[in-house]
Amino acid sequence: MAERFQAPRGTFDVLPGDAAARERLDLAARELLERAGYARIDTPAFEETELFTRGVGESTDIVRKEMFTFEDQGGRSLTLRPESTASIARAYVEHGMQKLPQPVKLWWHGPVFRHERPQAGRFRQFTQLDAEAIGSDSPLVDAELIILLDELLRGLELPALHLRLGSLGSPAARAEYRRELIDYLRGHEAELAEDVRERIDENPLRAFDSKHEPTRAVMAEAPTMLEWLDAEDAEHFATVRRLLEQAGIAYEVDGTLVRGLDYYTRTVFEFHCDGLGAQSQVAGGGRYDGLIELVGGPVTPACGWAAGVERILLALDAEVPSPRADVFVAAADGQRERALALTTQLRRAGLRAELDLAGRSLKGQMRHAGRLEAAKALVLDESGALHLRDMSSGEQREVEVASLVEELAAA
Repeated sequence: MAERFQAPRGTFDVLPGDAAARERLDLAARELLERAGYARIDTPAFEETELFTRGVGESTDIVRKEMFTFEDQGGRSLTLRPESTASIARAYVEHGMQKLPQPVKLWWHGPVFRHERPQAGRFRQFTQLDAEAIGSDSPLVDAELIILLDELLRGLELPALHLRLGSLGSPAARAEYRRELIDYLRGHEAELAEDVRERIDENPLRAFDSKHEPTRAVMAEAPTMLEWLDAEDAEHFATVRRLLEQAGIAYEVDGTLVRGLDYYTRTVFEFHCDGLGAQSQVAGGGRYDGLIELVGGPVTPACGWAAGVERILLALDAEVPSPRADVFVAAADGQRERALALTTQLRRAGLRAELDLAGRSLKGQMRHAGRLEAAKALVLDESGALHLRDMSSGEQREVEVASLVEELAAA
């Protein structure tokens, strides 16, 4: 017997029973974001490796540990995208989008790839929804993006949802804070996890994300970036907060909030769903005013977010039934070709119509119509007469094809 294959570790198949919930999420995002003026963009599944090492940051866990990198036949180093914002920034620069009216508002939906330890809510191939607004430093942009994300998640009825909000300030202010934090970490070096000690000079803010309990105790007393915001950063953050409050959005200010990517500046935020345990974050984002310049463009402010589709579906923990058939066409022997023609006519009229493709008896076809939860059944008998049956009541009457499609489409 041939070897049986399985999906690679950390990946999964989306089976028909799971697809309806994903479709519901995708449609909800599309409707919400396009109503707000965000246009769909797609980018390649792989990019030049340097785009991510430069844009995401060489000291990040993503670049150091998690990227799927390979060499193509021409000796070029390529990487499966571990996130989408750097790719969208590259597309913005490559296609001269800075010449368009600003900000350019884009949304994206697709798979991303990270070599992580698989566990509940964490995969090596997973799906994200992104929204990005590139070309404006107004706090209105930050607030709009957070409001839209809040509306999306609450519209899907995610339980126990809460928003954490912080600010990383501008690069100049963060450089001063960084020196203060490094001094603090050096003073507690013996208590820190090994990976935190290794990155004190390289990326000290990542210490706030450590799961190591002694490190967490040290960081609970550490100075935060909110204490080091300059006047401009503080005003920007205060305005974002005021706009969210005016929109009726509750949030928790968190001075320890840092993101896993180096390009963030000023506003950062995360949405968490308490029912998910350790992997509680379902979405997050913030402002990245230096990224466009890092990937070869002009100095361009920007802000955006990413939402994890699998995390959201896990939080919902609810099956969305597949759409049932509006009508099932059952046919006696000798009438099956006519049944296909009739089914095609119904589908072209916008109805969800199915017919038997497995050679079942007429009785078996009716049982199958019940399994599909069809609302109506059309029965072509041996003589070619056509009967319409209500599957709930069992009532049946003879009908004419000429009026049938219009009648079903109006029902």
